[in-house]
Amino acid sequence: MTDFEQLYNTYFNDVYLYILRLSGNEHMAEEITSDTFFKAMKSIDSFRGDCDVRVWLCQIAKNCYYSYTKKSNRTEHIDEAKMQEIPDLAPSVAEECARRDEIERIQKALHNVSEPYKEVFLWRVYAQLSFKQIAEIFGKTENWACVTYHRARKMIKERLEGKNGENGM
Repeated sequence: MTDFEQLYNTYFNDVYLYILRLSGNEHMAEEITSDTFFKAMKSIDSFRGDCDVRVWLCQIAKNCYYSYTKKSNRTEHIDEAKMQEIPDLAPSVAEECARRDEIERIQKALHNVSEPYKEVFLWRVYAQLSFKQIAEIFGKTENWACVTYHRARKMIKERLEGKNGENGM
């Protein structure tokens, strides 16, 4: 087994789950995870070891996700006859749309949160890292990671409630 195969086998699930939490879409998570490892394979020689490999891969994945979402203003044409064949799933479709709208609102609010709050929030919520792991990434204490995360949550909540207006934080 090559070193890259071992890297892939070790971190595939972590990267996939991270992107799945970001996107809320299994197909998109699979596609972006695949793209992430392809890009990692092409640039493995440039990995300096300044951070944990998992962090490096999740950074690549996050960039792939943002690139993908920017490009995906795509809409698929659906045949009207096929639409009639789809069973009535209105309540679940409505719930899914509401969930996606809420995710989009949170992502927009998060976009305007300053660093390091945004990054700490992403590592905690989407990558499900512990405060200890986040602290190690930033070279800070666990307490710093915890406080920073909770401040980020407060900023996002205030933004969602419209307490901070639309301009930066």
